[in-house]
Amino acid sequence: MKLTALDKASIIAIRDCMGTQPNESVLIVTDELKRKIGYNLYKNSLSLGHESLYLEMKSREMHGQEPPKQIAELMKMFDVVLCPTTKSLTHTNARREASALGARIATFPGITEDVMIRGLNADYKKIAALTIKLTDILTDTNVVKVTAPNGTDITMDISTRKGHASKGLFHAKGESGNLPTGEAYIAPLEGKSNGVFIVDGSMAGIGVIKGKPIKFVVEEGFAVEISGGSQADKLNKILHDYDLSARNIAEFGIGTNDKAKLSGLLLEDEKVMGTIHIAIGDNKSMGGNVNVPIHLDGVVKKPTVYFDGKIIMKNGKLLI
Repeated sequence: MKLTALDKASIIAIRDCMGTQPNESVLIVTDELKRKIGYNLYKNSLSLGHESLYLEMKSREMHGQEPPKQIAELMKMFDVVLCPTTKSLTHTNARREASALGARIATFPGITEDVMIRGLNADYKKIAALTIKLTDILTDTNVVKVTAPNGTDITMDISTRKGHASKGLFHAKGESGNLPTGEAYIAPLEGKSNGVFIVDGSMAGIGVIKGKPIKFVVEEGFAVEISGGSQADKLNKILHDYDLSARNIAEFGIGTNDKAKLSGLLLEDEKVMGTIHIAIGDNKSMGGNVNVPIHLDGVVKKPTVYFDGKIIMKNGKLLI
């Protein structure tokens, strides 16, 4: 039977990105809105010879919301777990606990067929090399400063924190990250970020920015004011149901996937080469201290980035 482009992307995810071995078991966790992709991963996992299980849950309401406890328990029992879901399971206790027990986990939050096909046909060896290089530099950096033509001017203290590489190759026990992927990221120290960042690319839970960008005023580690147009109003409405910890400056990241495009799906958007993203909310998954069931990234276009005063990206062009 002839393989479709989606089949090929699924095989790359299972065989190459996860490095799944013949004797390893594979669990697919999906929902009713991502059924086609979830089932495609399942049937290709079977065709590759793996003991596989397909689970479909009711789609979650927010990124970071926990799956049912029965699914959380099953996630601990498999070698490889693939999560093509509408809302992200990355920043959940279920994912963290399964990873801690050695499961290799890839999350595909909001994945579409287009993004799956485009993002999983990238050169992951090249992406991994660049991502690891950037991550090592991040780990050795104390202060990140970002400016952009849109008015962004923010400083984040990342001293003592470890950088993370979402490099698309999850071959070691307990490794996890997004697919498609390509980003170097870190959790800034709580209470230590100050300035303004203006999201003009896309925003998790909102989509591609249309009209007025979203302006975040940051004081002592929190987004104390969020303003702009109707999309900023929508974001404020989402955050209304959470306490102040949902406004924590949780993540600074740099995209490293040259195949990724701004599509309105944060899974892809935050990986776009030449952009940075800053997230609010949960940072427990990346070495921080804030555990809240929400994590929302905002993409900034054409940034200039300084690591300890040294310029490493100018107007969206990496200089390393």
